[in-house]
This record gives sequence, structure tokens and C-alpha cells, in this order.
Amino acid sequence: MIPPIANRFVAGEEPEAALAHVAEVNDRGVGGILNLLGEHYDDRPSADADADAYCRLVDGIAERGLDASVSVKPSQIGIDLPTTAFEENLARIVDRAIERDVFVWVDMEDHETTDQTLDAVCEQAERHPHGVGLAIQANLKRTEADLERLADVPAAVRLVKGAYDEPAAIAYREQETVDEKYREYLEFLFREFDEGVAVGSHDPAMLEYARELHEEYGTPFEIQMLMGVREDAQFDLAADYDVYQYAPYGPKWFQYFYRRVRERKKNALFALRAVVGV
Repeated sequence: MIPPIANRFVAGEEPEAALAHVAEVNDRGVGGILNLLGEHYDDRPSADADADAYCRLVDGIAERGLDASVSVKPSQIGIDLPTTAFEENLARIVDRAIERDVFVWVDMEDHETTDQTLDAVCEQAERHPHGVGLAIQANLKRTEADLERLADVPAAVRLVKGAYDEPAAIAYREQETVDEKYREYLEFLFREFDEGVAVGSHDPAMLEYARELHEEYGTPFEIQMLMGVREDAQFDLAADYDVYQYAPYGPKWFQYFYRRVRERKKNALFALRAVVGV
């Protein structure tokens, strides 16, 4: 059973609970992005099993008529394996999702898997234009080049600041610099993309900047925020914008909750503020 402090951030252990949570936020004007918790599998059966679970989740979303997508971590469907498991499982999930008119997001993990993730998503986007999207991290020094590549690909982009503690050689580590880069890349997305812009941020300053860029360029966009973080703001923003809540679920909730707190000191403080409402 998920304790109250974690229950705020995790939409249950079973898919039925997660789907019910999405139905609840849908009633308040917010969409859902469901992620089955699990990562870094070192065997094919585990990766295949999670891919199967995502296919069933897609069916559940479609059958209930929910405003929801799925978001997949590459390491849970085989990217760590010395095979083509990741590409095969991602293709299987996307094919099922396209059949059921459900969008697929692919999370970005640490820098060692960036190229393979980017290549796989681009391949799926060419097969199914505007049916997939990818998270891109503003703290990585390679991001400008990655966004330039994606500008010519029919895929959506979720721009996030980046939660992984990457080496200084490949990532910006000062928060002020990361914020500056986030603004720079956000402006690029609104200027160069006709659609598929997702602002993955809880930062009021970045959300306001996105509003300004929308007024300047007219590019449609959506806001993506985590379950349990600034939820009142999510429902308020939904009155004027497309807002989607990233809601993880599954029995592996402890690893997710613990990782989010320990990744960076700022995450621990942010989680504490979210819990106490300050």
C-alpha cells in the first residue's frame, strides 16, 4: 500500500487506479500522461512485459475515452540490453497507440542513451507523423543541435530542465545557466515548430515566458506538470491552456519516489514544499 506522502505523487499500484486518476483530473480539465514505473532492466522478458503492459494501458485509455497519453522510459523496454529490444518494443507500443489514437511520449534518461533514444523516436515519427514525442533536457550542452534536428522531424518535444546529475563536461550545472538555456530553447521551439511544443515546467517564470512566446509566434503549446506538484496551479491554468499531468503508477513506486528526492537537493526541497503547500 502506498503511504500518503508518496500517494500524492503516484497514481496507485494498478492500471485501474491510474486510469481512474486520469478520469478524475479529466473532469477538472486536465489531461493525463501515464507512466508505468520501472527502469534499467537487464533481461528481455522484463522489458517485453512492460511493453505488453503499455499496450494494455493504451487499450484502457482508448476504451474509456480518456484525454491521456503514455510516457515510456527507454530503459524499461530494453535500451540497456545488447539487442534491438528497445527499438522493437517501442515500435510495438507506438503501433498499438496509433491504432487506438493515443499519443506516445518517450522520456529521456541519462546522457549515455540520448543518441539511441533520439534515433528511435525519429524513426517512429517518420513512420507515424505527429504520433510520438520526446523529452529534451535543457541542461545538456548538446541540446541545441538536438532541437535543430527535431525541427525537421514530425515529432513533439517536451522541454524540461533536466533532473539527472550529469558531468560538467556535457551539462550546465549552474541553475542560472540552465534557466537561461531553457528560455533560449523554448524560444527556438515556438519560433521553429508549427505544433508539438510541450512546456515541461513548474516554474511560474517559464510558464509566463511560454505565454509571451505564444502571443508572439502563435504556436500552440501545452503545459506538462508532475502529479502532486502545484496541482492547484494545474487546474487553474487549465482554464486557459492545455495542461497535462504526468502521473506515474505501479508497484515500483518506492524507487520512483526515492529517486526524485535524492537526485538533487533542490528536488527534495521542492517535494517538501509541494507536500506542505508552500
